[in-house]
Amino acid sequence: MPHARFLVVLDADSTLIRNEVIELIADEAGRGAEVAAATEAAMRGDVDFATSLRSRVQALRGVPTSAFSRVLARIEPTPGVAELVAAVHARGGAVGVVSGGFHEILDVVAPQLGVDVWRANRLGVADGALTGEVDGPIVDAAAKAATLSEWAVERGVPPPRTLAIGDGANDLAMMAAAALGIAFNAKPVVRAQADLVIGPLDLAEVIPLLP
Repeated sequence: MPHARFLVVLDADSTLIRNEVIELIADEAGRGAEVAAATEAAMRGDVDFATSLRSRVQALRGVPTSAFSRVLARIEPTPGVAELVAAVHARGGAVGVVSGGFHEILDVVAPQLGVDVWRANRLGVADGALTGEVDGPIVDAAAKAATLSEWAVERGVPPPRTLAIGDGANDLAMMAAAALGIAFNAKPVVRAQADLVIGPLDLAEVIPLLP
């Protein structure tokens, strides 16, 4: 794995992209509003993330995998994401995305946006439809923090050259593990604990902070 001068790790939903993917998939099951309310509670930190994710994924049971193409068509990259990724690469850095969302969407979106490495949850599938289960270990707050540290070691990046960008309570451990934790488009609990808060919905605002 190539070494990098520094590492920037972003959350996906409402950070790398403007959408919450689980809500887009839930729309396909006619349960978008119900899942959106549960997502909001999880991002505020009102409920345990893993428990919340399992219950929200259960609401997706029966959605055909053919719905992924419709979901992908609705994905909106966050303004400034292309500029930020290009600036990181121009300075010899690497960009990672670790998400409580899903590989089924991120595997398409991340390479399109120039992301170097990514990790997310996987949805259980049987007979061409979602089972309502999460397949494998859940990417929760602890997993996000561990992933940032793992990627830094793999790329020879010292801890003082790590940045983490997120919006929800699930990102706080990752932001604490990084040398600089940036709250972006974030919930109040995240803004209160971040090293830095970025207000405008524009990831290019991060560029002046790069090492």
